Amino acid sequence: MKKKKLHIDFEEAVAFVNNFTEPIPADVLLKLYAYYKIANANFDNPGSKTPLINAFKANALFQAKNINEKQAMKSYIALVSKELK
Repeated sequence: MKKKKLHIDFEEAVAFVNNFTEPIPADVLLKLYAYYKIANANFDNPGSKTPLINAFKANALFQAKNINEKQAMKSYIALVSKELK
C-alpha cells in the first residue's frame, strides 16, 4: 500500500524536529506535542515526572481537542515550516 503524501510529509516533519539542534520555544514544543499525539491517536496521559509539565501538555492537548488526525498532521507540518525552517 502506497503511503499518502500527507503521511510522508508528516514523518519528514517529525524527523526534522527530532534532529533539530536549536532550542525550540516552549509554546511551539507544546503545540507540536499536541498535534503529534492527536495525529498518532495516542491519548495516553503525559508521562513527565514533573506535574507542571504534565499540566502544560494536558492543556495543549485540550486546546487541540477539536481537530482530527489528518488536521493534526497538517497543523504539525505547517507549524514546523513556519517556526523552525
